[in-house]
Amino acid sequence: MLTEVIDQTKIDHFHKWLDKSEKIVIVAHVSPDGDAIGSSLGFYHFLRSKKKEVNIIVPNAFPEFLKWMSGAQDILFYDQNKDLADKLLSEADIICCLDFNALKRIDTMADAVKNASACKLMVDHHPFPEDFCGITMSYPALSSTSELIFRLISRMGYLDDISKEGAECIYTGMMTDTGGFTYNSNNREIYFIISELLSKKIDKDDIYRKVYSTYSESRLRLMGYILYSKMKVYPEYHSALISLSNEELKEFNYIKGDSEGFVNIPLTIKGVEFVVFFREDKDMIKLSLRSVGKFPCNKFAAEYFGGGGHLNASGGEFYGTMSEAIEIFKQGLKKYKPLLTAKK
Repeated sequence: MLTEVIDQTKIDHFHKWLDKSEKIVIVAHVSPDGDAIGSSLGFYHFLRSKKKEVNIIVPNAFPEFLKWMSGAQDILFYDQNKDLADKLLSEADIICCLDFNALKRIDTMADAVKNASACKLMVDHHPFPEDFCGITMSYPALSSTSELIFRLISRMGYLDDISKEGAECIYTGMMTDTGGFTYNSNNREIYFIISELLSKKIDKDDIYRKVYSTYSESRLRLMGYILYSKMKVYPEYHSALISLSNEELKEFNYIKGDSEGFVNIPLTIKGVEFVVFFREDKDMIKLSLRSVGKFPCNKFAAEYFGGGGHLNASGGEFYGTMSEAIEIFKQGLKKYKPLLTAKK
């Protein structure tokens, strides 16, 4: 059985919204990951089973390895279809904000969502949610937003209405946001949920293959390149750094998602507790941070790179050169050295 994590008054409140609504828009964060897409599509399939008109809008494209999920082909990209997206947002009865806790996380969509007259629901597991939704279901202790979506649907009494397609999406979100259930996944209730999803006849092994074993040849060559030429280990700080410039990405025919999981690789080195991956983007440097044990990579991200997230998995951004970003990283290592005591 599952503990009642979500406040019952919030569930009842949303249920009343749902009964009165016809048009629902689901929104997820910029550069959507597996949890953002999995939770959005899982909720999408459920809401459609309730005969609602449902659309998913995300700020920009998501990785190829997530496009196999049912409904993915219908997701609208705001940066490519702004006029239509703005119309759908303005006409919505409910806007469901999934897997983000601040309007800045939806980039250029922020004003359209903020100014929409729709009732707004937040379902998220990142700390410190902003107050821009009528109902906020924020529970940072949980593994993923996809887990929260499962709990919400179940608590409303609709567990039987989760379809196989919806279950596949929810499982994908849970799996990807825990690194294949290798971190933030010690709560036994996660495995009760997995059992329930398996009862929907999903093939978890096939899902794993679709997500983690369908990369391009270029990705494999890029991985070899970063390990040989771009990985820097700092033994005295039990840390590692990898970085990729735009020029290097172009050299390896980079497509969105090709660098997924790279940040985790140095954590397999004995003694390494903390890793940062710098990837040059259009007008910024994107950061992914990972740690093991009790090292707070979210605090490191917030202090030096305007980011945040979870204890062992977070992100950030830097507006400057790669060399400047790396120098700031080194400064941060010196300050945080007392917390970097390897116990592997």
